[in-house]
Amino acid sequence: MYDYDARPDLLAERVILVTGAGRGIGEAAASAFAAHGATVLLLGRTESHLDELYDRIEAAGQPQPVVVPFDLEIARPEHYAELAAMIEREFGRLDGLLHNASIIGPRMALEQLPGIEFARVMNINVNAMFLLTQALLPLLRASEDASLVFTSSSVGRKGRAYWGAYGVSKFATEGLMQTLADELENTAPNVRANSVNPGGTRTGMRAQAFPAENPEVNPTPQEIMPVYLYLMGPDSKGVNGQALSARA
Repeated sequence: MYDYDARPDLLAERVILVTGAGRGIGEAAASAFAAHGATVLLLGRTESHLDELYDRIEAAGQPQPVVVPFDLEIARPEHYAELAAMIEREFGRLDGLLHNASIIGPRMALEQLPGIEFARVMNINVNAMFLLTQALLPLLRASEDASLVFTSSSVGRKGRAYWGAYGVSKFATEGLMQTLADELENTAPNVRANSVNPGGTRTGMRAQAFPAENPEVNPTPQEIMPVYLYLMGPDSKGVNGQALSARA
């Protein structure tokens, strides 16, 4: 795993939004951020999953999180504006944004991939990520030290057959991160953008992609959190435009 030992108060007083916070890597990241002192905004489509995580964080005596039911598939620009207005009203800034929500879509040759399926994956994995980033950038700029983290994939760094729209969307994720990092370097040096390839992880999405695989061969989402904590905390200040991996 990525070698980083986060101190207990690493994220104290920070406000961090996590997309796809209800399950998998998003849930683990939100839990880890809260355990290290952050006020976490739990964004996801299934409110019951977010409520369960809210209860666990509150029961642990960690900073009170905020549940943000939000469907990235159907959200319109005004919904992103409303979300940004809520965060500004309640907190005045945003110190971190983890883009984690995505869908895998059909794993098949691009030649046979239905256009509607390609469009759906790109809408959730790329378009929504762009719109959310754009809406929240003013709040990130208002922070003294803000971090944008994009969850990528090995198939977004080297193309692989039969990964369909998902692989293409993760290449787009890397491109969005790199473009944004280059723009922010001079216009907002207090905001950094980087990506993380989590590698094979014991999640529902991994099981969907590899139904015959023994899940025990992969680490749990909790085991890959060091790199996410590093990027969200002040120790990564000055690290910008980098494509990191959770597993060495």
